[in-house]
Amino acid sequence: MKVWLIRHGMTRLGEEKRYQGRLDDGLSPEGRAALKQADFRPKRVYVSPALRARETAEILFPEAEQLLCPDLREMDFGSFEGRGWWEMEEDAAYRSWVDGGCRGRCPGGEEKTELTERVNRGFERILEAEIEKAEPGEDLVIVAHGGTQMALLEEKGIPRREYYRWQRPCGCGWLLDWEPEGKTLHVIREISFLK
Repeated sequence: MKVWLIRHGMTRLGEEKRYQGRLDDGLSPEGRAALKQADFRPKRVYVSPALRARETAEILFPEAEQLLCPDLREMDFGSFEGRGWWEMEEDAAYRSWVDGGCRGRCPGGEEKTELTERVNRGFERILEAEIEKAEPGEDLVIVAHGGTQMALLEEKGIPRREYYRWQRPCGCGWLLDWEPEGKTLHVIREISFLK
């Protein structure tokens, strides 16, 4: 089964280089204008409940049913959300998190291992649902977040890569081939839905 793993379009907070996480900011006017409708028409798209992901799915796949999957949410950055790195340079908790490779727990938020477990659990649930719904040759389409992409592909992506090497720009992502025996996602190519 082919899997389209797509990051949402640009938001105002993203343009300002601020941590967004669970903040439910929609697409910015520029982010909305940068996206183009996909040239294929899936029946359904699995989407993070965040407004920015739902708006992106609506632009790319206007005729598709959106199925919300809470496990596809972005990482919860806790007290870092809405803030830029330059505002937290002297914040001891932020410095500790960054010095730890951004893998520990964000104050009031989650840690990378929790994100990875949640996203992979959600993906397994989506696969179970698709086994019952999908017709032969039907692709799986997911619109979510950068953290979602990185967490899923660090765990299941082939070739193996470190977490941050899976990051793609807003409006972009990966076309993958799901290999059920090895429970892996083999990269076919990078994809973009930007004009």
